[in-house]
Amino acid sequence: MPVHTRIRPFNTKDTYPEQKLDNDLCQAVVARGTTVFVRGQIAQDLDTRESLHIGDAAAQARKAMENIKMLLEEAGSDLSHVCRVVVYLIDIRYREAVYREMGKYLKGVFPVSTGLVVTALARPEWLVEIEATAVIPDQA
Repeated sequence: MPVHTRIRPFNTKDTYPEQKLDNDLCQAVVARGTTVFVRGQIAQDLDTRESLHIGDAAAQARKAMENIKMLLEEAGSDLSHVCRVVVYLIDIRYREAVYREMGKYLKGVFPVSTGLVVTALARPEWLVEIEATAVIPDQA
């Protein structure tokens, strides 16, 4: 029995057939447990604060997802309990590459997702920022 109720799951390859995407998302999530809010993550080494993968949106998305995975595990959760992601891009042309990378980490999870194109992020070398909300499920 699933821990969280995922309402109207879908895959982006059906919703956006013109784009080469394969993300499992849904329209709403009903979650039970303690909420974990993960600050927007970018391609930064969290220990050294060094910016990584300058100029490569896909690699920046991969590092952001690696950071989210690590932070959720430190909080006592994991990627399977992600309920919501928000993706901030500085250029719509990065969307496919970023969503392809993000989708690898969230395959079969079906979170709700919002994507925004913004003028800039906090540093000029950052092309993408991804924030996540997850839960630590109640123990059965």
